[in-house]
Amino acid sequence: MTDTAAPPTTTATPTGPSLADRTAGALAGAAVGDALGGPVEGWSPEQIRERHGGPVRGIVGPWYEDWRTARPLAPYHKGDGHVTDDTLMTHALIRVYEQVRDHLDAYAVAEHLVPDLMTQPLLGEEDALQGQRLGLQLGDPAGVIVNCGAAMYMAPVGLVNAGDPRGAYAEALDVAGAHQSSYGREAAGVLAASVAAACTPGATPASVVDAALALAKDGTRTAIEAVCEVAVKYEEFEPALPQLRGAVSPFDTVGPEYRRPSLGARRPSRLHSIEELPIALGLLLIGDGDYRETVLGAVNYGRDCDSIATMSGALVGALGHPVPAEWTTAVSEASRLDLKAPADALTAVAREIHHRDLARRRAHEAAFAALTEVR
Repeated sequence: MTDTAAPPTTTATPTGPSLADRTAGALAGAAVGDALGGPVEGWSPEQIRERHGGPVRGIVGPWYEDWRTARPLAPYHKGDGHVTDDTLMTHALIRVYEQVRDHLDAYAVAEHLVPDLMTQPLLGEEDALQGQRLGLQLGDPAGVIVNCGAAMYMAPVGLVNAGDPRGAYAEALDVAGAHQSSYGREAAGVLAASVAAACTPGATPASVVDAALALAKDGTRTAIEAVCEVAVKYEEFEPALPQLRGAVSPFDTVGPEYRRPSLGARRPSRLHSIEELPIALGLLLIGDGDYRETVLGAVNYGRDCDSIATMSGALVGALGHPVPAEWTTAVSEASRLDLKAPADALTAVAREIHHRDLARRRAHEAAFAALTEVR
């Protein structure tokens, strides 16, 4: 690669939060949402309220005290501010961007992401267990998995393509093609597009949903429409949760029992959608930019709530709304993760990629002008 010069300076006056602010907010928002949702993943809103004496309002401990041996929970530490595979995959993808320093595709996943997951240390004593879980995300080279395993960590693609939802959508579809198909892959594209749209100066939750609907296809689009038609009727998450579940259930192949998926779960279909993305967008509308209302809505929804909270947290952060500092600090310390360094690195890479995009665009414009010049 020869076009490695520093990006040109600009005299434009920044409008609202900067790219660095939005990137830091999105990544911190995703990690905190992941950590908040992890300990209650798989349970219903009713079970969550019974276990915690009401809705979860912050960081809580594991569902079971004997979490190391409890079943059917994954045998690693969920709770007390610990992130899950959603955040670890997100940070792994950022490391791939740091290596490639350009747009990614499925080959980048094969050549960089898989080796990274095999060699990078994760979370100390739980490394082996976390690594096993991460391996499941990329465990099918035929690309026939259909779940939220790609959408949950696709926010960096949206941040690299900040302000360009269509570009983010196309890149995410390519990246996700290494291990997802059908509506699982589609959700990855739409989530990335939504994050890119959220980075646009002046963006609102409503404009983010509009951008998602402009690109979403098939059952994913219909599910987002159905959920968001319900969401706009509510200003608080608690009364909305059963209605949101009712709206998405016709499109969800997992079925009513999250831990006992139906026979049709995760099969390719043009009629269905993963549950997590439409719910995250619906809660974004209900929260109207407030991080606590949006992400706590995702957490108390239950089911795959760590992934829902990861997605909704990334969207609120990309909009430039603050993530509670006390949660960010607690999650960073508990998970032994530096949440600032990945954001700084991704911001620098995004600037480099944009510079290359400008150079490529200008070369194309010059070539096209020469081809169409009147002689």
